[in-house]
Amino acid sequence: MGAGDSLASYSDEDLMQRLRQGQTEVFGTLVRRYERELYGYLRRYLGDESLAEDVFQNTFLQVHLKCKQYEVGRPVRPWLYTIATHQAIDALRRNQRHMTLRLEEPHSPQSNGETTELLHLVECRMDGPLETLTAGERREQIRASVEALPELLRQVLILAYYQGMKYREIAEILDIPVGTVKSRLHAALAKLQESWASLPSLNQVP
Repeated sequence: MGAGDSLASYSDEDLMQRLRQGQTEVFGTLVRRYERELYGYLRRYLGDESLAEDVFQNTFLQVHLKCKQYEVGRPVRPWLYTIATHQAIDALRRNQRHMTLRLEEPHSPQSNGETTELLHLVECRMDGPLETLTAGERREQIRASVEALPELLRQVLILAYYQGMKYREIAEILDIPVGTVKSRLHAALAKLQESWASLPSLNQVP
């Protein structure tokens, strides 16, 4: 069994502890473990595949540079998302570009009672009109409505509904209280409902 095979059995936290100790061979394992998930998050957040790739690379560069700052035993996943989110925000500011979300392929949320797939939520909360639209039309209207949300609300919505994050994980990533996460998520959903209710295609009688 090769080194890569043996490292695969270690937890994220074990890998980070080893990286702190100078065992740089574990770095590639950590990158491969999060490559698809974290890149998918950045692509949705940034709306640009090339920029998402750059930010992904910068995120793991920061992980390597800041590995000594990692607190042993701290959950690695939200720590990585914190770094990635900060890198994404910096990239958007540098590029001065409008955030366009890629929400056509939502992450299957965790069964933790705190997250629900957004399209299903829409269909449950809006009676009648959405059922008259094609799947593509529904996704486009949801995408446009989410894109129009204020940045602080978009952040929470993406992490909760598309990355399957729990409230406490989102709070750690964004460095805000859990109560603020909940209030922003509720505000985001309220704004989305207002937006959907005002869409002409949702109010037309078939």
